Amino acid sequence: MRKSGLAVSMIAALIFAAPAGAADSYATQKVGINVETVATGLEHPWGVAVLPDGAYLVTERPGRLRLVEDGKLSAPVAGLPKIAAGGQGGLLDVALSNDFGRSGVIYFTYSEPGRGGAGTALTRAKLVRDGSQPRLEDVTVLFSMDRKSRGGRHFGSRIAVADDGSLYFTIGDRGDGDRAQDPMDHAGAVLRINPDGSIPADNPYAGADNAKPELWSKGHRNAQGIDFDTATNTLYTVEHGARGGDEINRPEPGLNYGWPVISYGRHYSGGKIGIGTEATGYQQPIHYWDPSIAPGGMVVYRGAMFPEWDGDFLVTALKDSMLVRVDRDKAGDIVGEENLLQDRYGRMRDVITAPDGALLVLTDEPDGAILRISRQ
Repeated sequence: MRKSGLAVSMIAALIFAAPAGAADSYATQKVGINVETVATGLEHPWGVAVLPDGAYLVTERPGRLRLVEDGKLSAPVAGLPKIAAGGQGGLLDVALSNDFGRSGVIYFTYSEPGRGGAGTALTRAKLVRDGSQPRLEDVTVLFSMDRKSRGGRHFGSRIAVADDGSLYFTIGDRGDGDRAQDPMDHAGAVLRINPDGSIPADNPYAGADNAKPELWSKGHRNAQGIDFDTATNTLYTVEHGARGGDEINRPEPGLNYGWPVISYGRHYSGGKIGIGTEATGYQQPIHYWDPSIAPGGMVVYRGAMFPEWDGDFLVTALKDSMLVRVDRDKAGDIVGEENLLQDRYGRMRDVITAPDGALLVLTDEPDGAILRISRQ
């Protein structure tokens, strides 16, 4: 694990700003990039997926799901469940099932209203595009956070679909750090379920009576990025710290990642968090930031377009409005960091790798955009 620092951080230099409607070109440490705005007019977009025909499926946090084709937004997709939109809550991530081309099945997370307030839910539905308004059919809630609570903070929530079809997803501590240490609470965790909502038999607490069976790992403050490294099948998350202490973690079954017992940050008041930065029984992050970057989504890059970035983490940052490249060597060790596009396009919420190896980035703004980052 390496601490982030100015000595290893370099902001990409601007070469020139292209005319409206064209791509902007930038230099980075290893490769020149073009940045094209491919869609605008999205209200706080949060998650995006690429459909087999090249269209984008994108969520808007206030509670709308849209298709984007040739830069044009569809009418809101019909059929969404009731969503508790407010604060950090709303319609959150979206992902395609492994057999989407045959089944049309998608998964999405959102803040679900219920007794006591709201909590994160994960739902499966079939996306129907038959020439009329796009719609969802066979909408089925696969997971519903059992302890709803007031407040609009720390819902998580990202989805990673494993090769076997199982669903890994994140839930924040809902603004109550102690919940992240309670094994009978879904909050502050990475969870795993089967695509039908059942519990995988090899989950660490499957069949246990002293922990929730959906739990994969605990002690997470508010992870809003999750991805598998397709070269190693290793799962990674990125999560918000408080005042400093944002973390990249490698969640493993049954392990505890420390929040709020240990942290590399401090409370917003400046006070100490927990008992320090390490303690027996709690896992260390593989990377952390101090000061905070306020991370959003992340991807482990294994695309064809940027071989120079192979295996690196790409992390969106809300603070300082940038995309952070965490440089890894061939052994997977972190050896540096580069801040890209800082203060150029607004707060950055999500990043994914498109099928051609380009990056798609969402800007979390009232008039949010989808950016496409390609090779010069």
